Amino acid sequence: MIPKTMRALVVENKETYEFRTDVPVPEIAEDELLLKVEAVGICAGDTKTWHGAAKFWGDENQPSWVKPPFIPGHEVIGYVVKRGANFHDKNIELNDRVAVEQIAPCGECKFCKTGRYWMCQKHDIYGFQGNVNGGMAEYMKIANTGLVYKVPTDLSIEAAILAEPYACAKHAIDRANISNEDVVVLSGAGPLGMGMIGAAKLRNPKTLIVLDLLDERLEKAKEFGADIVMNPAKEDVVQKIVDLTDGYGCDIYVEATGAPPSVVQGLKAIRKLGTFVEFSVFGAETTVDWSIIGDSKELDLLGSHLSPYCFEQVIEWIGNGKLPTEGVVTHTLPLEEWEEGFKINDKGVGSIKVMLKP
Repeated sequence: MIPKTMRALVVENKETYEFRTDVPVPEIAEDELLLKVEAVGICAGDTKTWHGAAKFWGDENQPSWVKPPFIPGHEVIGYVVKRGANFHDKNIELNDRVAVEQIAPCGECKFCKTGRYWMCQKHDIYGFQGNVNGGMAEYMKIANTGLVYKVPTDLSIEAAILAEPYACAKHAIDRANISNEDVVVLSGAGPLGMGMIGAAKLRNPKTLIVLDLLDERLEKAKEFGADIVMNPAKEDVVQKIVDLTDGYGCDIYVEATGAPPSVVQGLKAIRKLGTFVEFSVFGAETTVDWSIIGDSKELDLLGSHLSPYCFEQVIEWIGNGKLPTEGVVTHTLPLEEWEEGFKINDKGVGSIKVMLKP
């Protein structure tokens, strides 16, 4: 029986995050779904919002993007406990275990109508806006245009919870268009970076180099398939990359840290006519000499956003082991301990992915 109220983390404003036990369970229309949340991962976007990053709350250069009050959390695994008869995906049935794509596209803008729904102009994203509340709660409503994907019930929750971040990781690697002749540098070995390692290895690059400031993450990156790992805090990684490539620089640089120095580092490490993929969400602005991109190196600079057309393949690859997951989820906490989870995720040391269970 579905209760009337539930436990949930509610963001009232930039300063007020409140765990409540009296939040109404969402009512659904005939074209929506209700999920019983099994678990939700904490994303860097969640912690950057918690810290008040301008990307989310706005500043003198950009408007506020979040719409409080809202329930955060978009890395969601749950069970369908109520299904509107007119929900658009007829393959999704009551009691299905599903993963949730982060965006609820409008279906009406020019991007949606041409199949590029992940860049929807309205851009409703679960977990940042009150009209599409997220999964840091016992129950979560899926919008009438929402996208969910079946997840095998025999897949461990520690593996299943990586479906959303790994789908985003696959899209970034797809954007890089890696060939078997490429020297690829992946900057950042967090949860998304771990997914990118697996996805990149499936493209068989000549050499995959992974950078991170934490040696424990570099050890895991090596285990997952990185050919070379480097710590920018301990060695001149730009010079080493240049030396390893006969003085040219890497062919592809994928930025997955959200740290401004990583962008500058990548522009130095990449060769002329190289491909730079920017994936991260930043907590601060980055300043670079853009003539490096144009006049000096004529780079292909590509963004990567969300996870279009990636979920089904990623869920299959997680299930059959083609995308390694062992040890990525390092902490599992009850939803009530969300603040401790955010702090662990924020610190990074001794952790990779933190998961909350309602």
